[in-house]
Amino acid sequence: MNHIIIQEASEADIPAIVAITQAAFAEYSDRLDPPSSVRDETAEKVLAKLAEGRAVLALVGGAPAGTVYYSPREGYVYLGRLAVLPERRGQGVGAALIAYVERRAAELGLPLVRLGVRVALPHLRAMYERLGYRVYEERRHPGYAVTTFVMMEKDIL
Repeated sequence: MNHIIIQEASEADIPAIVAITQAAFAEYSDRLDPPSSVRDETAEKVLAKLAEGRAVLALVGGAPAGTVYYSPREGYVYLGRLAVLPERRGQGVGAALIAYVERRAAELGLPLVRLGVRVALPHLRAMYERLGYRVYEERRHPGYAVTTFVMMEKDIL
C-alpha cells in the first residue's frame, strides 16, 4: 500500500478539494434528503470555509486522495465534510485524516472533536463509532419533522 501523507491545504489546493469532495459525495446524491450542499460546492465556497477554519489533504502516491475540514470552536474542534475518493476507500485515508484532526485538537488544548452524520448514511455513523465517537444529539434540517442527522463527539484530552 502507498504511504499516506497528510498536509494542511492552501489556496492552491482548492481545485483538488472541490474535485475530491464532489467525487466522494456523488454516490449519496439520491440518498440524502435534504440534498447535500456539496453538489453546489465551488472554489469560492471552499475559500470562505478556509476563512473560518482549515482544510487538510491526504496524498497517496503524491496524488490527492482525501480531504477534511476542521475548525476550532469554543471548547471543541468541529470536523466537517470528510471526503475520500471512492477508489481510495478502505486504505486508511479517512482514518488518517480523522487522526490528524484529533491531534490538532489536542495540540490546541481542545478536549473534544465533534461532527455531524446523516442518518441516511448509517455506515458512516458506524465508522465513527468504531473510532470512538458517540452520538450526543439528534438534529433535523429546517422544515423536517424527523431527525435527519446526528451530532457525534469524541473525548481527545
